[in-house]
This record gives sequence, C-alpha cells and structure tokens, in this order.
Amino acid sequence: MKKIGIIMGSDSDLPIVTKATDTLKALDIPFEVHVYSAHRTPVEARDFAVNARANGFGAIIAAAGMAAHLAGAIAANTTLPVIGIPCKSSNLDGIDALLSTVQMPTGIPVATVAINGGANAALLCAQILAVEDAELAAKLDAKRASDAAKVLEKDAAVSASFN
Repeated sequence: MKKIGIIMGSDSDLPIVTKATDTLKALDIPFEVHVYSAHRTPVEARDFAVNARANGFGAIIAAAGMAAHLAGAIAANTTLPVIGIPCKSSNLDGIDALLSTVQMPTGIPVATVAINGGANAALLCAQILAVEDAELAAKLDAKRASDAAKVLEKDAAVSASFN
C-alpha cells in the first residue's frame, strides 16, 4: 500500500495533524510526518515533494495556518494528490489560511478540507488510495456504517427523551 505524507508548516499544527494520523492509524494506512515550512525551509519542502512518488507516497497532506502557502508549494512540485488543511490562527480564525489554500492557480490543484479538518484530510487520502485497494474500500464502507449507527443510537436516545 502507498503511504501518506503529512507535512506541517510548524509543530504548532500538531494537534490538527494528530487528527489525521489517528484516522490513518485506524485504517492501517502507513504515513510519515514532517515539519517543513514553505518559507523557512523551502528546499526541504521541495525535495520532499519532488521525491514523494519515488519514495512510495500516494498522496500528501499539507497543514498550515496564516499565509498557508505550504500546500501550494508542495503541489507545485509533485503530481501526487495534495490535500490542504487550513489551520486556525489567532489573527483571522483560519479564514486567511482557508483562502490561501483553496485559491490555487489553474494547473496546480490542491484539494482543501475545512479549517482544522485533519480527519477529513486523512479520509480523503484513504478514498484516493481505495480506488485501487478493495480491502481499504471495505474498511471505509465499514467506518461509514459504524458512523451511521452511532448517529441512529443518538437519535433513539433523543427521541426517547422528547417524543
């Protein structure tokens, strides 16, 4: 199975990245995590992206806040799918990161999840890998069924209290 690369612009993004790593662990998807900044370590970020396919990666998650150029910088240097996680900051509550991540120029796409959406970034990577992996697709189907069952349990409890 291909592994997922997870790059964060700063270790302050680790709580968001942990949501992604926990999700990948639950699905038995291998991953690597690194801290590379689009601005402070551009050579290392570029090298990771350029070599990602040869190093066995199937997709890359890039988490960054504020200017949030990391996902775009990674995407500019690979044709692997890149999923950006805009991270909330103290300045504009993550709206700046969301806009920076989602507004990529034609030819350099970045899939973008919600602000602080680490779990969804991991699930999107899993869905990408599951296109060619029936076992992983079955795990995703089982997760969806489990998630639906949990909602229906909560519905039954609320309904019993009010109806």
